[in-house]
Amino acid sequence: MDNSANPFSIEPEVSRAWTLPARLYTDPTMFGAEKEKIFARTWQVVGHASQVANAGDYFTVELVGEPLVIVRGTDERLRGFYNVCRHRAGPPAEGCGSRRLFRCGYHGWTYGLDGALISATEIEGVEGFRPEDFALVPVRTEIWFNLVFVNLDREAPPLLKSLGELPKQAEKFPFGEMKLFERRTYDMKCNWKTYVDNYLEGYHLPSVHPGLNRELDYNAYVVEPYARHVRQYSPIRGAQPGDAMPRRYQEAGADSTANYFWIFPNWMLNCYPDNVSLNIVLPVEPERSVAIFEWYSPEKDYATPAAKASVEFSHQIQIEDVAICETVQKNLRSRSYSRGRFSVKQERGVHGFHRMYANTMNAR
Repeated sequence: MDNSANPFSIEPEVSRAWTLPARLYTDPTMFGAEKEKIFARTWQVVGHASQVANAGDYFTVELVGEPLVIVRGTDERLRGFYNVCRHRAGPPAEGCGSRRLFRCGYHGWTYGLDGALISATEIEGVEGFRPEDFALVPVRTEIWFNLVFVNLDREAPPLLKSLGELPKQAEKFPFGEMKLFERRTYDMKCNWKTYVDNYLEGYHLPSVHPGLNRELDYNAYVVEPYARHVRQYSPIRGAQPGDAMPRRYQEAGADSTANYFWIFPNWMLNCYPDNVSLNIVLPVEPERSVAIFEWYSPEKDYATPAAKASVEFSHQIQIEDVAICETVQKNLRSRSYSRGRFSVKQERGVHGFHRMYANTMNAR
C-alpha cells in the first residue's frame, strides 16, 4: 500500500514497502526540520585527531549553522565549545592552529582552553557580573577511530553506544594507523538523501560504474542493514585469464573484499585492502549538498603511485555518482513520480535508511 497520507510511514517488510515520497527531497520546510531533528541530534564527524594532537591545538568548524571550536586543553583533554563569545556573540577563535587562550576578535574577551572566561574588557561597573556565568558553552565531543565527533544534543546516547556493531566490523581495518593524503570536496545539485540512497545499493554498479563493477563481484555483493548503519561488501576480483587491462588488485585473494560502511545519517567509510576513504555528505539547501572525501593510507604508501591511483579511481566513481544523483534530483520534481518500490535483493540498505529516517522524523 502506498501510504501517501503519512510521509514518515515506511513498512518494515521490504517486500511490501514504498520509498520516501519525492517531496521530502525538495521541500524547504522539511529541510529545516531535518537539520533540527537529525543533524543536531546525531554524532557528526567534524575532524581528525591529528588536528588536535597536542595541547593548545584547535580547529573551528560549522555544523548546521552552529559555529564550533574543538581544542586540546593543557590537561590533554579534548573539548568542544560553541565558538560564540558570551558578550555580544563575537568569534573567540578563527581558523585553526595552536593557542594558549582564545581572544574574541570583536571586543577582546579572553577564554582559557577549558572555556573559562579569563578576562572581560571594560566590564567595570556592571552589577552582579560573575565570570563563571559567561564561560563558553560546551558541546559534547568524542573520538573514535581517530575521528572527532560532536553532538549538539546534550541528552543523546554516548558515541560508542550509537555506533552499535560498527566498531567490531570496522576496527579490523588499520584506519587508526593511516595518514590523510588527500581531501576533495564535491558540490552537488541534489538533496543529501538522494546521495545517501545512491550510496546504499550496488544495484546501479553495472549501469553507472563500469570501472568499479569490473573490480567487484556483483553477483556476490552483500548488503547488511543494522540499527544505525549499513554494511555493504563484495569480493574483489583479482587478475583473470584473458584480461585486456590490469586490475587494481592483481593479486587479490579469496579474502580480499571491499567494505562500505554508511552510518546514519550522513557519513561513510570505504575500506579497501590498501586504503580507507571517509565520505561526509552535508546538507546545504533542499536541493544542494556537499560531499567531503578524505583518503587515508599507511604512511609507507603515502607518496606511492598506488595511493594516487586510489584517489583517481575513487574520484571517477564520485563523478559518476554526482551525475546520476543530479539527474535523479531533477526527476524527483516530475509530476509523473511520487514514490517507488524497493528491490528485495538489492535495496535493503536504502530501505533500512528510509526506516531510520522515518523513525527519527517521527520522534518527538
